[in-house]
This record gives sequence, C-alpha cells and structure tokens, in this order.
Amino acid sequence: MAVTPDARLGEQVVAFIRPTARQSPREEELVAYCRENLSPWKTPQRWVFVDAFPMTPSGKIQKFVLR
Repeated sequence: MAVTPDARLGEQVVAFIRPTARQSPREEELVAYCRENLSPWKTPQRWVFVDAFPMTPSGKIQKFVLR
C-alpha cells in the first residue's frame, strides 16, 4: 500500500495488486473484503493492478518506484 496526496483529506490510500493465474480478484471483491475486515478510513480508495512489482537485487519491492 502507498499513500498519495488528496486535495480534500491530505492523503489517500492506494493498494497495488498483482493478480496470479490462480487468483484474479476484482476491485469490488477487494473493497467488500476490506470493508468487512478494516475500518472504513483504512480501506484503499484506489486500486492499481500491476503485472509485476519493481524489485531490488535482494528481492525487496521498490516502494518508492510505485509511488
């Protein structure tokens, strides 16, 4: 997850999702799951589906690239 600037609230939560061949959830399913398990203000406002995450040579996700 990342945070992006928002004109009204200051920040908004963004989730980056990498679907697999076995599981390819839709945005509606993800929102419903988060609403059941998280506070409303913690539920991401934007969902970004990516094919792959940018990785470092040591295998960590480069979060600054996603932002």
